[in-house]
Amino acid sequence: MSKVDLSVSIGSLKLRNPIMLASGTVGYGNEIAEFTDLNKIGAIVTKSLSLKPRKGNPPQRIVETPAGMLNAIGLANVGVEEFIKEKIPFLKKYDVPLICNIAASSVDEYVECTKILNVEETIKAFEINVSCPNVKDGGLQFGNNLSAVGNVTAKVRAATNKPLIIKLSPNVSYISEFAQVVKDEGGDAVSAINTLVGTSFNIFTKKPKLFNVNGGLSGAAIKPVALAKVLEISRKVNIPIIGIGGIMNWKDVVEFMIVGASAVQIGTLNFIDPASSEKIIKELENYCFVSGIQKISDLTASYII
Repeated sequence: MSKVDLSVSIGSLKLRNPIMLASGTVGYGNEIAEFTDLNKIGAIVTKSLSLKPRKGNPPQRIVETPAGMLNAIGLANVGVEEFIKEKIPFLKKYDVPLICNIAASSVDEYVECTKILNVEETIKAFEINVSCPNVKDGGLQFGNNLSAVGNVTAKVRAATNKPLIIKLSPNVSYISEFAQVVKDEGGDAVSAINTLVGTSFNIFTKKPKLFNVNGGLSGAAIKPVALAKVLEISRKVNIPIIGIGGIMNWKDVVEFMIVGASAVQIGTLNFIDPASSEKIIKELENYCFVSGIQKISDLTASYII
């Protein structure tokens, strides 16, 4: 089989292939390293990091649903200082781009986290999670407010020269408007999509299954929604897109790339089969060979409408 070029670019960020491990599904990388060769993955996105450690929500925090799962972890994490001290040394052992996902409750916290992490050479890019509560604004979500997303993008952009990716909420009317704001304020790319809002109840106790009542819906159930959001952005905004949402096999990856994604993130599938990403990479190479595709990047936005 002749060599297929699986490399892709997200702005100035170069990846050996389009397969990234999604934030919150592989911890900080060490948890999945025994199941898959991290040196073969396109990139790892860390679990969301905040300035100080967070315990997250009390259990129950995860509920299985038809074709997916609900999670309300509450951004539990070790905090940036502990991450640098305890997690970075392990990740330095691997030749794989590390992207830090940052979650915060204020613009200042986003900026402070970015500045602290920016000095680490191992960290190649930042993914900013704008779909978490804004405490100072009385519980509004950054991700549902255009001006807030623009402000966060601009302020974080000023704090780093590394590639800046904004992870967009799907719980909005027109996601392309948010992608446009990200581009206008200096963002290099967008991740689409974050989880959908969902809930689940016990029919006997009549109580919610999640302590937090609502949670984020992920898995195969959200793939059609995610595809539509990626397509919307691709058709209206000239910005690199990282596709996320219900990717369960190599065919899903191809579909996301056709509608506009330059790369993808594998999320819920990691809980089902932690070795899936490595398998998908091999299957993508075979698909390209059989289809006469020399460069997988040619698939991006190749849709015919």
